[in-house]
Amino acid sequence: MFANGGYKQRIFVLLLSLGVVAALFVMMSGVARAQKEPQTEKKVKMDKDQPIQIVSDRLDAYNEKKIVIFSGYAIATQGDKIIKADRLILHYKNNPEKPQKPEIKGMGAAGDLDQVEAEGHVTITQTHRVVTGDHAIFYQDTQKIIMTGNAVMRDGKNVIRGDRIVVFLDENRGVVESDEKKRVTATIYPNEKKEEKK
Repeated sequence: MFANGGYKQRIFVLLLSLGVVAALFVMMSGVARAQKEPQTEKKVKMDKDQPIQIVSDRLDAYNEKKIVIFSGYAIATQGDKIIKADRLILHYKNNPEKPQKPEIKGMGAAGDLDQVEAEGHVTITQTHRVVTGDHAIFYQDTQKIIMTGNAVMRDGKNVIRGDRIVVFLDENRGVVESDEKKRVTATIYPNEKKEEKK
């Protein structure tokens, strides 16, 4: 038997918890739709063949290591993705069967790009979503980003923090993971979309 006040308090906590869970489902609605709806041609896929434009203060190319390093407030743009960091390292695939042209020695061909590694004050933006952290790796072929080190994902005013954030760009979904000492934390604004329409 609960005291009347204790019973009401438990009901309030239960309703509050359900509200937070509902808000998380709304925020991650793209995941739910991707799992429930059949694949259609309307699903937007990232065009990984789009050119990547990079600006920075310095460029160092190492042909033998198959890497190019952009340092000094480096900014990379591909379609609607923007990656900003203190340093960007482009890793190219090692393809011995494909002869390298002298005029692009050290730079690799666009189709040979394997991954982009971002270090220091990393910010990745795609439309209204922003992911920040200390270190990130963008995998070109799978269109996947892994952010670590003070990782934070923002979607509008909603904020989710964790030890590691994985964003699947082609699938419009993300995964936030925590380590053994910390837990994933989220701040959700359920009425954000209603407020924006006013």
